[in-house]
Amino acid sequence: MYDLILKNCNIINEDSIFESDIAIKNDRIELINPDIQAESKEVIDVEGRYVMPGLIDDQVHFREPGLTHKGDIASESFAGLAGGVTSYFEMPNVSPATTTLDNLNKKFELASQRSLSNYSFHLGATNSNIEEIKNVDINKAAGLKVFMGASTGDMLVDSIDALEDIFKYSPLNIVTHCEDTPRIRANEKSFLEKYGDNLSAKHHPYIRDAESCYLSSSLAVNLAKKHSSDLHVFHLTTEKEMSLFTSGDIDNKKITAEVCVHHLYFNNSDYERLGNQIKCNPSIKEESDRSALVDAVNSDKIDIIATDHAPHTWDEKNMKYVDAPAGLPLIQHSLQILLDFYHDGIFTLEQIVRKTSHNTATRFQIKDRGFIREGYYADIAIIDIKKPYTVDQSNILYKCGWSPFLNKTFKSSVFMTIINGNIAFKDGQVNQNLPFGSQIEFNR
Repeated sequence: MYDLILKNCNIINEDSIFESDIAIKNDRIELINPDIQAESKEVIDVEGRYVMPGLIDDQVHFREPGLTHKGDIASESFAGLAGGVTSYFEMPNVSPATTTLDNLNKKFELASQRSLSNYSFHLGATNSNIEEIKNVDINKAAGLKVFMGASTGDMLVDSIDALEDIFKYSPLNIVTHCEDTPRIRANEKSFLEKYGDNLSAKHHPYIRDAESCYLSSSLAVNLAKKHSSDLHVFHLTTEKEMSLFTSGDIDNKKITAEVCVHHLYFNNSDYERLGNQIKCNPSIKEESDRSALVDAVNSDKIDIIATDHAPHTWDEKNMKYVDAPAGLPLIQHSLQILLDFYHDGIFTLEQIVRKTSHNTATRFQIKDRGFIREGYYADIAIIDIKKPYTVDQSNILYKCGWSPFLNKTFKSSVFMTIINGNIAFKDGQVNQNLPFGSQIEFNR
């Protein structure tokens, strides 16, 4: 007997779409077959809706420990499930920072009792923790996060000697935030002198400009080539940076690229309407940059799409520009953003699945997740492609309680999310009795 059978699915998986049923037993996909006739504790007819692997978001800030007034592991993983996100990798810039193996282990312990979706964590690099990096368990940490610009505490890695050691010795995929801090500081000084109290979010893309991104990302790519490192560059934002990456299948790359949904969606004209709500690092830039990022997704220069989900309170975001923190909440709505690109004829459904699930699993060597395959964990998102969804105050699940997409109507909805064989979200309701998620395992 199965635990759950999904009937009449349109499965999007491995660059094809096909009709089939799916049978789930315990936490795994047991059978994929066009007509499953068997006993099951529950049978759901999904009525031809599209069925895809749950999204794997490889860069989120859930703010725990130490910053839980903004968000926490429970609240943000809960919101992600409503958006079809079943697994995530969380960032190290919390308090205390995840720059030691002891703090990394404590976060895993915390998540085992708090996270509603599947989890792993990036170890953070500093100018002086190379011994921690060398000794990390490669089958535990997701990757090594290197802030080559824009971070808090001692997490800005600006020593070239430290960077050389990191790229030479890291046993993990190196994942980078690339902005050139000296250039940004010079730009800040210049803009403050020119605009004073009139400095606002509309100046953000010119302070954190395209050149500051290129200087840093080109350094990262050159270091990776020099040391034959596995490098994955997070949240790229500029047309110029696309020259650093090559098109092709992710299986054949040691240097890979990522874009976030907000950099695909917004451009600098949106600051007038949204101001600090879309202040983020690296910044949202020109329409020409946004368009180049879309083209790079389509040409397979960009391999992965994620969110960099980064909640702050509404009060924090409403401070004056120089004091307002950078980052915005996105994990609940990232899939719907991408499905609007599908409706506009820009991305295919197969592309969306590849860039949000398959490629993330492949790049980070995730065990038994990221695909709809027999024997894999039953992490599944079911989308209602024709049912509109309006973001309003009542359905925003982020702890911070706001979204830059308030009152936006998306063209598609997430109908159901299944994680480890359990229905986590269905038709607008999150399962309040859901078991905790699982620690992500790796094949390394």
